Amino acid sequence: MLLIKKLAVVVVLVLLSIVASSIEEKPIQGFVYNGFKDASSGLSFGNTNISIADITSTGLLRLTNTFSGTYQIGHAFYSHPLRFKNSTKQNSSSTVSSEGNNTSTSSGSVFSFSTSFIFSIIPESPGLRGQGISFVIAPQAKLPGAKVPGLFDSRNNGQPTNTVLAVELDTIHNREYDSIQGDHVGLDINDLKSVASKPSGYYTDNNGSFRNLSLISGDPISVWIEYDGVSKNLTVTISPLTVPKPDTPLLSYKQDLSSIFLDSMYVGFSSSTSFARTSHYILGWSFMINNGTALPINLSQLPKLPENPSKFTEKEQNRKRAKLLGVELPIIIPVLAFTFIVGILFFLRIIRNCKLADVVEDWELNYGKLRFSYKDLYIATNGFKEKQLLGIGGFGKIYEGVLPASKVKVAVKKISHNSKQGVREFISEIISIGHLRHRNLVQLLGYCRRKKELLLVYEFMPNGSLDKLIFRHSSSTSASPVLSWNQRFQIIKGVASGLIYLHEEWNQVVIHRDIKASNVLLDGEMNARLGDFGLARLYDRGTNPQTTNVVGTLGYIAPEMTRTGRATTTSDVYSFGAFLLEVACGRRPIEMHKSGSEEGEVLVDWVLFCWRKGEILQTSDPNLMNEYVKEEMELVLKLGLLCSRNNPKARPSMRQVLQYLDGDFPLPETELWALDYDDSIVTTSSSGEHQNCDIEMVSVSTSSSNTYSRSPSVADSLLSGPR
Repeated sequence: MLLIKKLAVVVVLVLLSIVASSIEEKPIQGFVYNGFKDASSGLSFGNTNISIADITSTGLLRLTNTFSGTYQIGHAFYSHPLRFKNSTKQNSSSTVSSEGNNTSTSSGSVFSFSTSFIFSIIPESPGLRGQGISFVIAPQAKLPGAKVPGLFDSRNNGQPTNTVLAVELDTIHNREYDSIQGDHVGLDINDLKSVASKPSGYYTDNNGSFRNLSLISGDPISVWIEYDGVSKNLTVTISPLTVPKPDTPLLSYKQDLSSIFLDSMYVGFSSSTSFARTSHYILGWSFMINNGTALPINLSQLPKLPENPSKFTEKEQNRKRAKLLGVELPIIIPVLAFTFIVGILFFLRIIRNCKLADVVEDWELNYGKLRFSYKDLYIATNGFKEKQLLGIGGFGKIYEGVLPASKVKVAVKKISHNSKQGVREFISEIISIGHLRHRNLVQLLGYCRRKKELLLVYEFMPNGSLDKLIFRHSSSTSASPVLSWNQRFQIIKGVASGLIYLHEEWNQVVIHRDIKASNVLLDGEMNARLGDFGLARLYDRGTNPQTTNVVGTLGYIAPEMTRTGRATTTSDVYSFGAFLLEVACGRRPIEMHKSGSEEGEVLVDWVLFCWRKGEILQTSDPNLMNEYVKEEMELVLKLGLLCSRNNPKARPSMRQVLQYLDGDFPLPETELWALDYDDSIVTTSSSGEHQNCDIEMVSVSTSSSNTYSRSPSVADSLLSGPR
């Protein structure tokens, strides 16, 4: 019997030992503090030699205060280590530090964890700022930093051996470590320089708009920090205490913490101040690891915050005033001198801003982002310096620029507004054109109006205008390559596609009125972009275009424009015909003699003459060295003649033109044979120059009575030269 009793005692002792062992080894998974009045035994205040953190009588965890001087540090940690990894004997190793802390590491993954806390920062005086608060996960219940901001110092900052993760709620801008000025939230890994940061604020759930949030307002602010052990994603969310947790986090960063964390880590807070005395408080705290989301904090049980310090009392003000007039009087002189210098600099800055200011009238506010400030364009073009100049035209200068905020490269056209219509109507039409979107159109990004100047901002085309690659001469020293026929043919079809969009596919009819090679720009892939809509006009579908001034470039203006003053889609087709011929022949529609006489050479008449002789291919650009597809070259030349007919009704539409170019329909030869002497009259030179299609174009006089019908009227009505 005695033996049985002894065995029973042994069994009970073994069971108790197993139970006690299991209880000791069971890791802590979470905790919640609804205030810290009875939590002093569960918290550790780090290195008490440098940390001034304590718990107030009301139950606030106070990291720093306003009555213990400047440059303070406060640390507070949960006393027990938390297991962040599943360690095994096969893949783990353990060491013990000199303080007796467990520094075991393993290759296991970090568990998911979640924490929420409520904090408040109350400065001694409005506007003063400390260093903010950081939530910290560290290998020990203290931090290696012995200087402000209390995380690291110059000896260990940036060292991988720190194994510290911190989410900082920063209220100042440190130029060495912070890329964001003002209040911001940052994620620090072993370094004071954040790997990710965002301005402090939160996203509303109703429309997703962002609202800024001041961290030093003295009001309580909620923080949620969550790590997903599967996706390795860490999120930080903040909001005022009165606002529920937003669905969209402020900060989201993907980082595998396995290489950073030890098996067991401590969680807590760090805070510090600078020359400004600031109190940093934690009102409540909840933490959970490997077991879902942190438990909610009971707001009704939270301790109350002290009131914000008031301004100096009258007695304190009088005392400081007396001290200023007495002991510190010698300081006033350099202060006044410094203030005077700053005032002069401020005055000069105002003068400069006035110089760059542009007046914005109420009706222009409707255009929103389409209006650029003159100051931004001035900075973008380096003050419109000559080295930024891309080109000069009849309507102004074009400058290359880089927008200061977005760093987007743009072309800025600076012109003088001399339109007879009102400024409002003119800009309204320009902005309407700014809504055009097509792969073969240069996008107008916006405008700027200053005094009598109008600046148009376009997207930048790196390969410049087409005419610089088309019009080459044997004496030219240009190193630019000759455009191949395939490139030219694709450019022609691109411009035709853009004109179809303007004429037929947009919600209004857009007449370009200035189609020519110099207004066709080339993007980085040599795709054609029709640009320069400074002369464009719009009208609603189903209505007749209004009479307007005859503007454009000699050789591209349809002859009916001089009689009716109405720009139509057929007048654009005429200009496109001249464009077809100049691209195929490498010559301008009208070229004046170098001798300075008034005689000029008309391209369309020369091509027509050579076609009638059966030698139309002799007009092709000699720079091509006969390297072209014969059928395509002949098609383009004949289309140029059809589009250049005097009778607007006889010209094809742009959609028909593209169908001919794509080979969907054959070119109507009957229309070509209808090009009689009423369409284009060739003036025969006594020397017989026109009879040689290989040498030059037919010579005509733009002032003599012996000329064809279109030239004198166009010359008389020309309002601007080539651009």
